[in-house]
Amino acid sequence: MNRREALRIAMPWLVIAVLMVVWEIACVAFNVPEILLPRPSRIFTVFVARFDILLAFCWDTLWTTLIGFFLAIAGGLLLGLAVGASPFVYSGLYPLLIAFNAVPKVALVPILMIWVGVGATPAIVTAFVISFFPIVVNVATGLATIEPEMRDVLRSLGASRTEILVKVGIPRAMPYLFASLKVAITLAFIGSVISETVGGNRGIGFLMLSAGARNDAPTTFAGLFAIAIMGVLMYAVCALVEKRMTRWAFRGEIVA
Repeated sequence: MNRREALRIAMPWLVIAVLMVVWEIACVAFNVPEILLPRPSRIFTVFVARFDILLAFCWDTLWTTLIGFFLAIAGGLLLGLAVGASPFVYSGLYPLLIAFNAVPKVALVPILMIWVGVGATPAIVTAFVISFFPIVVNVATGLATIEPEMRDVLRSLGASRTEILVKVGIPRAMPYLFASLKVAITLAFIGSVISETVGGNRGIGFLMLSAGARNDAPTTFAGLFAIAIMGVLMYAVCALVEKRMTRWAFRGEIVA
């Protein structure tokens, strides 16, 4: 590993360290009350002291998020293929997808609570709904970017529409799919936490809501840090899978 590569890897940690130091100094210098903005050192102390509790609630959020995310992958991939492969499906469904995506997802949580009750199911459904749209759009875009000339050449060689879709369209859409997954996994966490804060009885969102009701700002911020850590780790997993699966699509290094 050369010096430039080592510096590139260290840069995120250096930026985080600088931000934490500035945050700590600002809180001390301006005597900011803990209830408004706790110091990073205080948040870290609470994070370590309540690690077991945070881990249990994070696990609840993680598995509901992943279930919703994997359902979104399955549904988004199938619908994206249908929308990208057929102009009629595109004309019929795409406006509806845009309209549905424009609805604030927090407004769906009370409806889901009426339908399925309080618990993990609303969080799973919310994670699915909020991460579904980018997958559909990116897969459909990947299929739509096949050059007409390539289609004509393949048809002249006797390829059917199904063969063009399977052998050219799907591989062409793979980079778009994995790009959407990195966005969708972070959105899935947002959906789960929104549901937990509105109508959940478990999960890190519920823990943060309970801590906020007790004016326990350090625990609330520790929950935010836990969500950020989970999001970064899942993003890194998606980026790693992307690098493994779509290496052929990039001439240089993949920038995650």
